[in-house]
Amino acid sequence: MKRTLYIETTVVSYFVARPSRDLLVAGHQEATRELWPSLSTVYDTYVSALVFEEAVRGDSVQAASRLAAIKPFRMLDIDEEARALAAKILSGKGIPQEYPEDALHIAVSAVNGIDVVVTWNFAHLSNPFTRMLVRQIVQNEGYVCPEICSPEELPENES
Repeated sequence: MKRTLYIETTVVSYFVARPSRDLLVAGHQEATRELWPSLSTVYDTYVSALVFEEAVRGDSVQAASRLAAIKPFRMLDIDEEARALAAKILSGKGIPQEYPEDALHIAVSAVNGIDVVVTWNFAHLSNPFTRMLVRQIVQNEGYVCPEICSPEELPENES
């Protein structure tokens, strides 16, 4: 059985971005590009309407590239159940109030039973303190919390 992944917007942005001269960013871009082919073959991969909304922002050429990159993935709607869970994540201080979109990415994934949220957002999503607090909030609301990780943490060929 294939594992389910939710691709957060930073991942698609790194995938289509022009090569960076910053070595850390360039490494993230390379890791994303190496993972990308397996997103359609090894995993059942999803994005949400929020990823779509974020992907269309900014430079029109880059936006078109982001939209083309996510086109093969299934789209999850943002329903009231996900919005309510996102509000709980914010009120529980799992994610800072200033970043409601980050809470919504996790909530949409949890409500839809997604296994893993893949992100390059270490500030508000993929850090140990956020993961612990978010997991507790999501579980207290009766959901299984998806794992949150970077593309570097995913195996390209999961057995």
